[in-house]
Amino acid sequence: MIRVFVTKDGCLRQTEAQPQAVPQDALWVDLLNPTSDELRPVEQQFSIQFPTREEMQEIEASSRLYYEDGASFMTATVVSRAETDSPESTAITFILAGARLITLRFAEPLPFTTFPQRAERQMGLWPTSDMVLVGLLEAVIDRTADILERVSYEVESVSRDVFGTRQANRSLDAGGFQDVLVRLGRKNDLTSKVRESLISINRLLTFLANSWETKPSKDLRAHIKTMTRDVSSLSDHTAYLSNKITFLLDATLGMVSIEQNRVIRILAVASTVFLPPTVLASIWGMNFNIMPETEWSFGYPFALLAILVSGVLPVIYFKWRGWF
Repeated sequence: MIRVFVTKDGCLRQTEAQPQAVPQDALWVDLLNPTSDELRPVEQQFSIQFPTREEMQEIEASSRLYYEDGASFMTATVVSRAETDSPESTAITFILAGARLITLRFAEPLPFTTFPQRAERQMGLWPTSDMVLVGLLEAVIDRTADILERVSYEVESVSRDVFGTRQANRSLDAGGFQDVLVRLGRKNDLTSKVRESLISINRLLTFLANSWETKPSKDLRAHIKTMTRDVSSLSDHTAYLSNKITFLLDATLGMVSIEQNRVIRILAVASTVFLPPTVLASIWGMNFNIMPETEWSFGYPFALLAILVSGVLPVIYFKWRGWF
């Protein structure tokens, strides 16, 4: 699919376009899951060669940030489907070719939906492709901040569940620890993807700021500097979240171990309590002809009392030692 945006009435608006005939006044050309038939005409019109999907996934900076055919190619990792249980990291290529911004992507991150809607209502803010790129990157960074805020809230909720009241801990004893581990694992996975995205965006901003071909204006440099600070602060917060999630994982596993030890201790105490009565019952249950206790009038009540006392005494001793 191809979307083309032009400046109309001072705002950024989408216009009808075909891959074979992209308007000359196009400011932003957005390619989503393009076919080879859609890519070829655009390459010919703008005299560029798009990277393949495999090349976009490469992690070395030289494969993601480079100049070619008079255009700047910048690839960054962006998080998508963050609200689901299976978030994804996808590589998106931003190309500044002359007076146009071209984006190549194979996923649908939310900023690519919200930014055009917002830009359509803002007059005079998108005169050049550079500013459109900056606005799009700002939307991506804002979205990343929203994801981290949601992760922070959910991690704090898990922390309250783990270190909450005694009643809350008793509810976890019933099997809630497994759910806590799953929730923490998902948040850790999402945080890792966000950190990867922030690293790639920071490299892109550095490349853009130092780009000689793009010659960013003073206003553009100010926007890039602000975004760089935002990315740096978000990276610090991501590191904090990662450490907290790791701590909660360790604490949860420790509590699981404590709970298992408590159960084993109860079983051990129960085995010890019933051991003396079992010994006495085994002795008096032997079928010997000569057993003095069998001739006593109170032999049977005595045996029952002895068995009862032998079971109660270990319980009193364990209580006194505080073992349960």
